[in-house]
Amino acid sequence: MNNTLRIFFCALLVSSCTANDPVIGLTDKVFEIAKIQYSAMDSCLTERQNPCIADKEGRLRTAGQGWWGSGFFPGSLWYVYEYTADTGFRDLAWKHTDRLSVLIDGKTDHDIGFQIHCSYGNALRLTRDSSAILPTYIAAAQKLGRRFSPVTGTIKSWDNLRGRWTYPVIIDNMMNLELLTNAARICGIDSLASIAVSHASTTMKNHFRKDYTTWHLVDYDPATGAVISKETVQGYSDDSAWARGQAWALYGYTMMYRETGIEDFFEQAVKVADMLLDKLPEDGIPYWDFNAPGAPEGFSSSDCPPVRDASAGAIMASAFIELNMLTGKKAYLEMARTQLLTLGSDEYLAKPGENGFFLLKHSVGSYPEGRDIDVAISYADYYFLEALVRYSRL
Repeated sequence: MNNTLRIFFCALLVSSCTANDPVIGLTDKVFEIAKIQYSAMDSCLTERQNPCIADKEGRLRTAGQGWWGSGFFPGSLWYVYEYTADTGFRDLAWKHTDRLSVLIDGKTDHDIGFQIHCSYGNALRLTRDSSAILPTYIAAAQKLGRRFSPVTGTIKSWDNLRGRWTYPVIIDNMMNLELLTNAARICGIDSLASIAVSHASTTMKNHFRKDYTTWHLVDYDPATGAVISKETVQGYSDDSAWARGQAWALYGYTMMYRETGIEDFFEQAVKVADMLLDKLPEDGIPYWDFNAPGAPEGFSSSDCPPVRDASAGAIMASAFIELNMLTGKKAYLEMARTQLLTLGSDEYLAKPGENGFFLLKHSVGSYPEGRDIDVAISYADYYFLEALVRYSRL
């Protein structure tokens, strides 16, 4: 069955499942809170500041436009506009999106996909003002494409190698391929789509273990394309399953199937999804690493306590919803529903005026580096809102 027919028939299967669904009521509540929180957050920001995290005391920490996650706040604002049709949030989203145009002439890495697609990409999807968006969007895609090596078959993730790597590629990079495929479709630049397919295919070959968990980082020899090492940066160990990395994999291959119709990507997404269904706790929100101490499959050591990662749960929920639309497998939608209801509970969802004006509490940036542990993080909000919008369309 081709991609279009699969989506159509699966949409029919799930359309009857959302009547009287508590997630629908939750969605209205979350977006009302988002309007309050983000209006207050905007008033705290200067022209050069983007919301990054809020610590456990609710203190907001910001970063400049060059921060890898600078596209998430404007993207969240676009989702608020999409769901509520509040034109004030359309204007607010434009304001924060436009501030990222400076990235085109600055030093960036693979994260320009996150920065520009989440902001300008949503602007392009929701408005008709392509003349104000396309030049920046296409320039960003071409800039990302120039990081591709035909020798490795991949896009180089980082330039700051920390003295450890030669040509590092991280699983996060899968998320940035949508910038390439979308730009290729809009402007007919086939080479950008080919780069995305090559990167996804090579990553599928080298990043995954036999159980379909993924390493965080694979280092390549840029002269030969050979794999030098497979390891982690933000996970518990080189042999563990870092939760957000598994989320990037699920989302990335689901997205790449939607964008290309390549069956290998569809099969990979399904295998990763089924692996996650077996590993996720009952409430759907993973520990920061599936093998970390305190997690259900954790190691015996006790050098770090169990901490959940709401951001990984939100990313997975968004991907599970889309994959359900492609497969009709109810278990994916049930898991997404569980994750969204957990994230919408008092344990995770902030009250207005709290949490540095973010929505979600209890995310983890990089545990091994001692950075952003059990805090609010902007990308958790972004994928939570995206998941709720996707769910509302079922």
